[in-house]
Amino acid sequence: MTANTANTANLKNIGWRPMRRKRQLLPAAKAVQLLKNATSGVLALAGDNGWPYAVPLNHAYENGCLYFHAALQGQKIDAIRCCDKACFTVIVQDILVPEKYTSLYKSVMCFGRIHILENEEERLHALRLIGERCNPGDAAGFAAEMRRNDRRTLALCLKIEHISGKEGIELTRKRCHDPDLSAYDE
Repeated sequence: MTANTANTANLKNIGWRPMRRKRQLLPAAKAVQLLKNATSGVLALAGDNGWPYAVPLNHAYENGCLYFHAALQGQKIDAIRCCDKACFTVIVQDILVPEKYTSLYKSVMCFGRIHILENEEERLHALRLIGERCNPGDAAGFAAEMRRNDRRTLALCLKIEHISGKEGIELTRKRCHDPDLSAYDE
């Protein structure tokens, strides 16, 4: 996984651009922390006929990977089978500040390659992570859910290659204690 502070030329060669408003960039460790704490996000894939396909999902994070569950078939699975490049975005805070025409937000974007976990042990591990994330400490409930849905559930893994966290300028100003901080790094 590349840090969000990698050099500009390298990022462009790989396929993602560096953040323009660098002062709002969160450290990679903070981005990972926000990602771990988020309860859901949006997975973006290359969809049918070149149309984007973005779907909200619960997720679990472990060791540089994001895990999701899915039905055995459908548009998400078809998209993954056609193109393994993916982006997952979470917004962990978004408080509207009407008088300033802005919001106090923190968000994280992850880029990487996604695949269906074919190995049964890996699939079950991913589903357990998701189950624990959604309903911590309820092993009996998870076991019951697996009895009902095990053969109808896939597990997906997105190996993060690049992560980038960003906060709104008002939060940056507050964090830096500088009301005159320019957010417009051109």
